[in-house]
Amino acid sequence: MKIGTKENPLVLKTPPGTSEYTMHTDEKDGKEVLVCTVGKTVLLYDMRCLDDLHKMLKKHGDWMELGSADEQKSAKEGTVEAWGRSEKNPVKGWYGLKKGLRGRFGMYIPPLMESLGLAELTHDAEGNKMKAK
Repeated sequence: MKIGTKENPLVLKTPPGTSEYTMHTDEKDGKEVLVCTVGKTVLLYDMRCLDDLHKMLKKHGDWMELGSADEQKSAKEGTVEAWGRSEKNPVKGWYGLKKGLRGRFGMYIPPLMESLGLAELTHDAEGNKMKAK
C-alpha cells in the first residue's frame, strides 16, 4: 500500500476539501496501525479497517453516508461512522484505537480509501457519501 511513512506521510483532504491532514502506517503493540495527524491531534486506527470497510461497502452495493462524529457523540445509524464503532463490525467495536479520540472514522478513513483506489467519494459541503470501487 502507498500510505506513507512517518517521514513521508500521505497528505489528504477531508471529504468537503476544507482541511488537510496526513496519514501513515506504523506499529503499535505489535499491530499495524494507521496514524492520522490533524494539526497537532494524532488519531490511530486499526489497519484492518481498510479491508473490512471495503468488504462491507461491496456487500452494501450502493452509496453510504459518511456521518462523521466525535467519539463522545452518537453516530447516525446506517453511516460509515456508525459501522466503524458497531458491535456488528468484524472487530466488534471501535476501529479507532486512542481512547477519547476514536471517532471521526467517517471523516478520515474514506479519503484514504479513495486515494488507494478502493472507493468513490462525494465532495460536497456536507452529507458526503462513499461506495466501493
